[in-house]
Amino acid sequence: MAHIERFAPSPTGYLHLGHAFSALTAWEQTQAAGGTFLLRIEDNDHTRVRPEYEQAIFDDLHWLGLSWPTPVLRQSDNMVAYEHALSDLENLGLTYACGCTRRKIKEAQPRPVYGPDGLVYPGTCRDKRLNKAENTAIRLNMAKAIEHLGGKNQVNQLKFSDIDKGNVEHFLNAEHLLTSCGDIVLARRDIGTAYHLAVVVDDAAQNVTHVTRGQDLFEVTQIHRILQALLDLPTPMYRHHRLILDNNGKRLAKRDDSRAIRKYREEGATPQDIREMVGLSDR
Repeated sequence: MAHIERFAPSPTGYLHLGHAFSALTAWEQTQAAGGTFLLRIEDNDHTRVRPEYEQAIFDDLHWLGLSWPTPVLRQSDNMVAYEHALSDLENLGLTYACGCTRRKIKEAQPRPVYGPDGLVYPGTCRDKRLNKAENTAIRLNMAKAIEHLGGKNQVNQLKFSDIDKGNVEHFLNAEHLLTSCGDIVLARRDIGTAYHLAVVVDDAAQNVTHVTRGQDLFEVTQIHRILQALLDLPTPMYRHHRLILDNNGKRLAKRDDSRAIRKYREEGATPQDIREMVGLSDR
């Protein structure tokens, strides 16, 4: 089987050192396997994307020495595929419309619970049977999804491999999906899709065999794995790599311009300097 990896940034800010580490890791693994490295632009959040950020992605990655087939897949051009996947889940009776704002979700819980997908939804709209409209999101009914797949015992048999930890197989935990992930958003009210649904659809469409991502997304992979099972999509191999942290030990964010690749370039850094900064100088 051909080795296909992808790097899929969102053009909502400038790439930072953490992005460099992830992209370079995926690139090197692909080159070593004689495979294909893909660039995908996750630009479905039209409220935040900027043309200058997208151009900077191309510029930064080319400067680092990476290349990829063109044209690249842009999520904004692939909405029909997400609509089909959402329709499949709706036809299975696994979704519902939700009219709650983040504020309402937080106020509905005396002690808000946070999981890998952020604030865990308490199920306020689960049985309201709201009509789909512009001001509603679409959520996955996690309990029904687990039941559809044969119940908790069957879901607990679903697994994915983490090759960064020695090709260790990780099994899903149905109870964790219910309590720590909950009824995730499949389509945002202002976009028509959401991260989790778009990612699994795109990975399958592009025949991605290996996904390189940060350790902070390890639990999110459980969400992607159950969506793959529900949509009958293949499961790639995963590589959850170490994180590049700031001086305070926190994960880098796009708002941290002081560690943007663009800034280092402007200050005269070389691609090798970036490699050394992220700990890849020995490769």
